[in-house]
Amino acid sequence: MQVRGLLLLLALMLLAATSEAGKNKKEKVKKDGSECEDWRWGPCVPNSKDCGLGYREGTCKDESKKLKCKIPCNWKKKFGADCKYKFESWGGCSAQTGVKTRSGILKKALYNAQCEEIVYVTKPCSSKTKSKSKGQ
Repeated sequence: MQVRGLLLLLALMLLAATSEAGKNKKEKVKKDGSECEDWRWGPCVPNSKDCGLGYREGTCKDESKKLKCKIPCNWKKKFGADCKYKFESWGGCSAQTGVKTRSGILKKALYNAQCEEIVYVTKPCSSKTKSKSKGQ
């Protein structure tokens, strides 16, 4: 009987210890988390030059936070990294200007970014003419 009582006491102590550990984790999450729901996020600011790793600042009432972010180095800087567009195919080459154009429609604006609904992109026409050759 004494062994059973000892085992029961040990089991109760383990149960109490694990429940206390669970409470501490929940409290830490609440302290680190924010109750504010109306965050305003700024643009991603690279640490050096105009692309790569950086941070964005957010504010909500009296609180402020910084999040890590990344601007791809091949990104079209004109649109900003937080505006995602769906682009159509390239148009034909204009003989007058020597460029071809395509448009993009806004698909998603991240972090409440101010994005244009439609954007236009141009690039120089290729000086090479591609010919389709049939294998014999």
